[in-house]
Amino acid sequence: MSADKTPDGPDLAAGIELNALAEGEMLTGHVGEKAVLLARSGGDFHAVGAHCTHYGAPLGDGLIVDDTLRCPWHHACFSLRSGEALAAPALDGLTCWKTEVVGDRVIVRERADPGPARRPARSPSSVVIVGGGAAGEAAAEMLRREGYTGPVTIVSDDTHPPCDRPNLSKDYLAGTAKAAWIPLRGDDFYTQHDITLRLATEVVAIEPEASRLRLADGETLDYGALLLATGAEPLRLTVPGAELPHVHTLRSQADSEALISAVEAGARRAVVVGASFIGLEVAASLRKRGLEVRVVAPETRPLARVLGETLGDFIRALHESKGVVFHLEEQVAGITADAVELEGGERLDADLVVVGIGVRPRTSLAEAAGLRVDDGVWVSDTLETSVPGIYAAGDSARWPDPISGERVRIEHWAVAQRQGQRAARNILGAGDARAAVPFFWSQHYHIAINYVGHATHWERIETDGDPAAHDFTARFIAEDRLLAMATIFRDRESLEAEAEMEARFQAP
Repeated sequence: MSADKTPDGPDLAAGIELNALAEGEMLTGHVGEKAVLLARSGGDFHAVGAHCTHYGAPLGDGLIVDDTLRCPWHHACFSLRSGEALAAPALDGLTCWKTEVVGDRVIVRERADPGPARRPARSPSSVVIVGGGAAGEAAAEMLRREGYTGPVTIVSDDTHPPCDRPNLSKDYLAGTAKAAWIPLRGDDFYTQHDITLRLATEVVAIEPEASRLRLADGETLDYGALLLATGAEPLRLTVPGAELPHVHTLRSQADSEALISAVEAGARRAVVVGASFIGLEVAASLRKRGLEVRVVAPETRPLARVLGETLGDFIRALHESKGVVFHLEEQVAGITADAVELEGGERLDADLVVVGIGVRPRTSLAEAAGLRVDDGVWVSDTLETSVPGIYAAGDSARWPDPISGERVRIEHWAVAQRQGQRAARNILGAGDARAAVPFFWSQHYHIAINYVGHATHWERIETDGDPAAHDFTARFIAEDRLLAMATIFRDRESLEAEAEMEARFQAP
């Protein structure tokens, strides 16, 4: 899950010549046994830990943007000056080191002291977060990081604590990630940061006039500010047999563990319904476990609606090379105890069925409380809903996109985390209206596809390279503007595209 952290490169404690590092450049060296990245930006030298705190990516392969450092794998963002993790998916900051210019050399010897504690501009009497997913967990952490000292409560109807959900369909389901890697934080983290985590707790009503929640057990919970991070729920089939016990969806840790249990109990023939990202990641993971896998979907090419025909054809060929059989332009007519029946008449043997046909935002609480809802909870550019003091973030939020001018709802992990962080800052009076550029990654066997931006339609796709050679870029363009980019093993190019889009997001 993490890269090799064996120290390499020059001994920075002995120093390097000033002219060895030009403006905007960086190199990886070491101080003792610690890998340290030295960067030159804005005329200053900065030294931070050399590996991303998310999955351990080598930050020397990343990109410097102003005084920030961007991770090449999953686009986490760190401050070069303080090491702070400015944008998810990394939640922990980098170790920061002191730099010293002595004559014609720059030297790194000592760790820098942490900066002073922050004080928020506004402190509500309490903050309650409904939802224990990406947005909710990231928001709770950011509240504490920003110096909020009031009560923070996460109310989640999940039985598991906040977890690394992207891993549930990837390495964890494939059996190559340890269970200990899945929780985002250990139980002691919530205790140390005085965050109350209430699991298996259902909120049945929001009472905005009273600033109060009603719980399923009859209890009420007052709030000074409220964040709705309710996420989304999987769509389910409505065909005969869809409720049979061997038919699964995948959203939570419990869902992933149920699939793993089914495999360990002897399931050998799986049918995945839906050629979505989640469906195809599940297909890859089940193949790694040795199951026969068939994929049923109505489209002619998997993922072409999002990634275009070239990548759609490549993804299909990649899965077929691993033994997956596709049944495209087909629909499920029914499910029996041992088979999936297709509308075209074919019968596919199956002792395990996984449905991945999309999700819908969980908005019933917001709608019943009188908040504006239309395919998501409508929020302003600061993520505040139509009711003052109530914010929404993540898969259930519908927000104004500064590039397209449209309202969008994007179901990406990193987007949800970053929105949770921004909502937390705004609850505390930051007034942060800067939307982050959407980013996601999808893993298929040994191939990772990075996607930055957002394009629901385009005029043309410009491609470069060959996906079969694992060296490829697809640019989605409309009105001569880059809307989105998908890459295979072109991490720096993906980061550069994100920086260009970010500059447009923040332009006056």
